Amino acid sequence: MTLPEGYFSKNDKRVCKLNKSLYGLKQAPRQRNEKLNSALVEHGFKQSTCDYSLYVKSSDNVFIAILVYVNDNVVTGNNLNEIEKFKLFLKSKFQIKDLGKLKYFFGIEILNNEKGICMNQRKYCLDLLSDYGMLGCKPANTPIESNLCVSCDPSEKDPLLSNITEYQKLIGRLIYLTLTRPDISYAVQVLSQFMHAPLQSHLNLAFRVLRYLKCAPGKGIQFVKGIDLDVYAYCDVDWGKCKVMRNSVSGYLVYFCGSLISWKSKKPDIVARSSTEAEYKAMAAAACEIVWIKNLLQELNANLKLPINLFCDNNSAIQIAANPVFHERTKHFKIDIHFIRQKVSIGLIKIVKVPSVLQYTDILTKGLSVTQHGFLSSKLGLYDM
Repeated sequence: MTLPEGYFSKNDKRVCKLNKSLYGLKQAPRQRNEKLNSALVEHGFKQSTCDYSLYVKSSDNVFIAILVYVNDNVVTGNNLNEIEKFKLFLKSKFQIKDLGKLKYFFGIEILNNEKGICMNQRKYCLDLLSDYGMLGCKPANTPIESNLCVSCDPSEKDPLLSNITEYQKLIGRLIYLTLTRPDISYAVQVLSQFMHAPLQSHLNLAFRVLRYLKCAPGKGIQFVKGIDLDVYAYCDVDWGKCKVMRNSVSGYLVYFCGSLISWKSKKPDIVARSSTEAEYKAMAAAACEIVWIKNLLQELNANLKLPINLFCDNNSAIQIAANPVFHERTKHFKIDIHFIRQKVSIGLIKIVKVPSVLQYTDILTKGLSVTQHGFLSSKLGLYDM
């Protein structure tokens, strides 16, 4: 290493002695990524503009994609010979180890079955249950009670937890588990709101989530083989759910080829002044996700069917999206209105009315009964291997 500029005179011939490997320095991941990026570009790959960790090569009916995560890479494509040539190219540039067919990736197990591919976190879930002594517990049928309103005010019967760190660790591990378990997303979203001042009731609710996981620790997301490359989405909101701040809870589900690929349960920071405004903001959030997924799939050479159906159960929100009136009623959320209307006018999104009983997003916005939760969980495409 040469000495930094200004630290020595021009006639000084000394150099720095390296006492620590560059691999352990903070800038090491960036330097490695720059080297990998230049090597992939040299081989004809293009970096995705939607996800910078994705690189795609498409030429002469040959398609190869590589997903980069630090020093772990996943390679796929439609030509095995070209994939093998690409692996040899990587070996000439880096010291790599070929682990063969993808089976395990950062705690997520990838299993093949007759329907397609199932991604689950069975080992991670069992380790979580074991660490908290819940392997022999009585299972619960739902992760959260129906229509439960969680309080944030401490009392004699519900004091503040003395060990906040352990609660934060538990919720952090549950958040990672939602990567393949959307059925617990709402409960985890509720618990994550009390990270800095958790109560005993919050910890009890977290243990209820563990008891629910005990029912089927091997359950995960099923990706079904399909020919029709169609995308559709559901969005919903529970208006004024929070009893303290009166914030709503919104959520959306996005499907591709009949398989769930994206979901979110969130409590927005802004208080909605009407149920229509809350529904419309949830619709705008789902539309943003649809636009991103559409651009990503196009980079993967997927020919999507347009318009993309966005299912909503609120008549007022659907009418506002199609009718450029209601100026006085919609003045306070006009940006979202113009965004949705623009996507509808260009033929990207079509707002479709769906009955409330078939609104699958309810599982992300509220606590449900055992029957409702079981029905909606089946619509998420969850599969227990």
